[in-house]
Amino acid sequence: MKKLSLNVSMLLLLGVIGTMAQEGPFSPEDWPETVDPSKEVHYVVTDPDASFEPAGNLWFEGDLQVMSGGDQATRGVVIGGFNGTRTLGSYLNVADAFYFDWGDDPVVDILIQFYGDGSVLAADGTPRNFTFLTGTLPGGPEGNLNDVLGGSLPVEANNGKWNWALFRVENGMRPDGGRFIDQPAENAQGNISAGGVNGGTIRFQNVAGLTVRVVAFGQEGSFGEPDQINRFEDKDFCAPPPETNHVWYDISQESGNQLELLDNDDQSVSFANNVGPANDKRRAAVADGQYMNFGITDEYLGKPCNDPVVMKVCVEYYDDPELAGSLLGPEAFATDAQGGMDVFPPAKLWHTEGSGEWRKIAFRVPNVNLSGIKTGAFTGGPRLFFETSGIHVSRVEMAVLRGGEHPLAGQDPLTDCFEDPAICTDLYGNFAEYDLQLETQNGLGPGNSGGDQEMVMEEAGPGEDRRLAVRAAMEDGTAGFPHTYMNFAIQDSIFGPSSQPNAHLSICVTYYDDPDLIGAKFRPEVYQRDLGGLTTFGFTPEDHVTTLQGTGQWREAYFEIPEIKFNGVNQGPQAAARFVFTDKIFFTRIRYGIIRPCGPFAGINPLEACKPSEPPTLSIHRNESGGITVQWPDEAGTFQLESTRDITIDAWSPFPGDPTVNEGVSSVSITVAETTFFRLIEAE
Repeated sequence: MKKLSLNVSMLLLLGVIGTMAQEGPFSPEDWPETVDPSKEVHYVVTDPDASFEPAGNLWFEGDLQVMSGGDQATRGVVIGGFNGTRTLGSYLNVADAFYFDWGDDPVVDILIQFYGDGSVLAADGTPRNFTFLTGTLPGGPEGNLNDVLGGSLPVEANNGKWNWALFRVENGMRPDGGRFIDQPAENAQGNISAGGVNGGTIRFQNVAGLTVRVVAFGQEGSFGEPDQINRFEDKDFCAPPPETNHVWYDISQESGNQLELLDNDDQSVSFANNVGPANDKRRAAVADGQYMNFGITDEYLGKPCNDPVVMKVCVEYYDDPELAGSLLGPEAFATDAQGGMDVFPPAKLWHTEGSGEWRKIAFRVPNVNLSGIKTGAFTGGPRLFFETSGIHVSRVEMAVLRGGEHPLAGQDPLTDCFEDPAICTDLYGNFAEYDLQLETQNGLGPGNSGGDQEMVMEEAGPGEDRRLAVRAAMEDGTAGFPHTYMNFAIQDSIFGPSSQPNAHLSICVTYYDDPDLIGAKFRPEVYQRDLGGLTTFGFTPEDHVTTLQGTGQWREAYFEIPEIKFNGVNQGPQAAARFVFTDKIFFTRIRYGIIRPCGPFAGINPLEACKPSEPPTLSIHRNESGGITVQWPDEAGTFQLESTRDITIDAWSPFPGDPTVNEGVSSVSITVAETTFFRLIEAE
């Protein structure tokens, strides 16, 4: 009997050793062979045509749900031969109906089946860390939120195939003694129905464009080890994309460049002459049904096996007064060379306005495979859709917005075609102001002052110039934890709708340079922007910061954010960037300006007067006495020289003495015993 038991134990042990020795890549058709049936697992399969049977008695399908809406929006796509769920916003938020099951687990493993494209890597194509948000509001050092690293994926994960990946997430302890993935704390805020933020349990952070087919939560070791799972097949060979980025077809002139208008099946067209206003009659095409399609000849923009691209489509159409309010824009587009397809969001289609003029309207479509939709022997981009028959088109252009190391990276050949032409008019404002002292709210206000960005309003400033001002609550937060943020609301859509393309924002804030807070810092930190057709987070560089000097005066600080949406971060819509502070810094006035790329306000910065002058170049050379002379052009005495012996600790101080000014050149001469660094700042 003992011998039999020993043999069985040995067989079981060998079975475990055999399983643990296995390594990926594993087939997307079933669970990885490294799974442990004895562990507890909750999972969801987003592909309605897939069948993943539970691997053990504690494996529960349907406990998880992928949330959608707002900044965690998703959409179903067909790609790589399977159905998947693509993340459209910044987050993939997954709710677990039995989230409290993980309260005793110090680690939760997260297994996903994902499609390997550029979304799994950093913008420059290098590996990046995957972070996961657990817990609930409130945040802060003493709060209930935990942003935890789960691991990274190698560049081989961008292989154009379905893959498995395993992330390991620490389930740490909250200040109240519970775990972040557990029953919520008593002071939890927001939608905590699944134990986390915004109705979820574990939120994937900053994963715009990520496409998943399976998501599973499990006890540590439920799926094997990350180094067993995170192995990937090679990408199929394909010639690199050509050094091209632009095709067009002009129907009015019956000419084009590598783009042809198709006329077949449900995308047949008719032609008409003398279309348009009296002073601009043109030949144009009109869809017989609801679709118009174009083929790209000679694989001019690339092959179907190339990586998906961001495509900008420009449609020039007659804005017929009798068809005002009709929808037009891209419809379906290919996601792969095997017949996969996605659909352009209907909410982003254009409503015609009935101006009676020829109008240009642009659309940016992410993740386009160039195999095309119903393009026959040609490659192609998105097919066009028209809600109402009778919309005449005179010209269509398509551009690939190249990235990475491509020779045309960063170039847009369609700079005169906009997603919202109204930004080139005076329809939208370009200035907003919130002045607490004057009690003025001109398109800008205090925001909701909630969560981890609670604000305090009170008087501040020097004795001779006390003003009503606002600051982050910091340790005075009503929930008992530090608030390091302030957020302001854009009111009445003063700058136009959130659907417009990225705006160029200038910011001027009037702050109290408190002598008790020398060295304290603030900056507009996080905001939303459109990146490759997807709305995701942007962050200002950490060195774009204002540091208090302790002058005891009200001063102005200036910032610019070249590409920003008005969706807001934890505020709005609408809002711009959230400010972050290291101490109780008071603002008494906040101003926003928009620098438009076109139209009557093109290039005009409403806050130009707040923008600091660019410091002139310092010239440093040895003088006849063996010391050094520091010179700079500054006839008006606009700049002040500062110095430091240690540049690493940011300990700058005004250079003693007044400079000598001769023919518009300021200079100081000094004998320097140690290494000294110099800089110029705008004088008081």
